[in-house]
Amino acid sequence: MHDLLDQLIQYGYVILFFYSLGGGFFALAAAGVLASMGKMDLTLSIGVAFAANFLGDQALLLFTRANRHEMMNYLKKHRRKLAYSHLLMKKYGTWVIFLQKYIYGVKTLVPIAIGLTRYDAWRFGVLNLLAAALWAVLIGGLAYVGGKSVLELLEKAKTHPWILPLVGAVIVGAFALFFLRIGKEKR
Repeated sequence: MHDLLDQLIQYGYVILFFYSLGGGFFALAAAGVLASMGKMDLTLSIGVAFAANFLGDQALLLFTRANRHEMMNYLKKHRRKLAYSHLLMKKYGTWVIFLQKYIYGVKTLVPIAIGLTRYDAWRFGVLNLLAAALWAVLIGGLAYVGGKSVLELLEKAKTHPWILPLVGAVIVGAFALFFLRIGKEKR
């Protein structure tokens, strides 16, 4: 375990960069927790995740613009998610560029969906720059602040192994109630 932690710290910024190209939520959260332990630098972690997240979304948009026909063949399997991305764009407009950073499964499809439209690439770039910065600071900062609590929970889990399944069940239950409530409101 100690060797794995040492390797993660040694190559952590490289791992964080590549993971953040396509999302990076969990890698940035892990870097924030490691920063709270003094094992990684929080500012550098936020900067690496921000740069990679911004570059990843920009690359998706530009790649889609350059290869529309090939992307349409690939997206046949993801028509529902793509349609969902278009609906989000119509309903929320440019706010979707900010929101998509936090929605799993939509994060990569929004830049692709925008790449298929005539949305201004420069405008997307500016909004994506702001959204990636906000995302990196928010997730990295919250993980750093909450890192001590996570570490305390893991220490307690060593002596009381039932704690982690209980916490997991509470989180899953909270998500289930949230989605049930949303489902009832839509009816």
